[in-house]
Amino acid sequence: MRALRIPHPGTLHLAEVAEPVAGPGEEIFRPQLVGLCGTDLDLIDGLVDPAFVRYPLTLGHEWVGLDPAGRTVVTEGLIPCGTCVRCAEGRENLCATYAELGFTRDGAAASAVAVPRSLAHEIAPGIDPLAAVIAEPASVVYRAMERAIPAPGARILVIGDGTIGLLAAALARVWDPERVDLRGLRTEQAILAEHAGVDRFLTRRAAKGYDLVIEASGSPAGVAAAIAATRRGGTLALLGYLGRDVRFPLDVDALINADLTVLGSFASTSASWRSVVELINAGTLDAGWLVTHRFALTDYVAAVDALRHPGGARGKIVLEIPQG
Repeated sequence: MRALRIPHPGTLHLAEVAEPVAGPGEEIFRPQLVGLCGTDLDLIDGLVDPAFVRYPLTLGHEWVGLDPAGRTVVTEGLIPCGTCVRCAEGRENLCATYAELGFTRDGAAASAVAVPRSLAHEIAPGIDPLAAVIAEPASVVYRAMERAIPAPGARILVIGDGTIGLLAAALARVWDPERVDLRGLRTEQAILAEHAGVDRFLTRRAAKGYDLVIEASGSPAGVAAAIAATRRGGTLALLGYLGRDVRFPLDVDALINADLTVLGSFASTSASWRSVVELINAGTLDAGWLVTHRFALTDYVAAVDALRHPGGARGKIVLEIPQG
């Protein structure tokens, strides 16, 4: 079969590889759409912490496809052991034996992928696969929101106008906030922010006094703006990676004096996946609008270029995997 492979950092190509063989408890799924994100660029460039990647690998941790019975499904990306203390707590994202599709195991940018059946979630008939392909990043965001627990009527600010930031703005409505604002860098993203349902899309204006600030830009300037925007006694949730070698100086005294809660949120859990799939199947989370670019698998070079060099309104970039 064909698979989009990274043999080693700095190299990406479409290769002919053997079809996967299902292990114990696994099934073979047929991907239809595979989303690409900034972390995929880091995987290509060799910038991901070595503890979280194994080369060579097949890309693809965000996807929707078909199970052996022909039903539309999404599957969780993390492959938990199911027996360690963290798994027993429902915190599979902190499993003692880290494994993840598209990172340490071959991902879904291929004709077929092997995944434990227990990690599959069925998508309801009639739901557009474009609305389901965002299940993985949405589950990551949902996990962070669950940790932050914004109270009804909260004022929420999202910093970052990429996929994670836009999904954070859209999902924040589940918690019944007073308002949700989004601060980005590119005015072209305003139309996507409108689809996300934000009250205000900010580019240069300073923002302050928010109960919850979600930092999704992955930049030192974004973190500084997030700290400044969080009210005293508020919560700051960090979702954007700065880069493995980037350090950010913290004014610890200011954090203490402001009585801030600062939390990081890594990946997703089975519970956050169930919640997101329920929202998708109910039509409550219909983020098909987020997919702005679609490429054939054979056009992966153009897809990666669009990911590296955004132009115009750019949301999720997906690869279409040929069937048969």
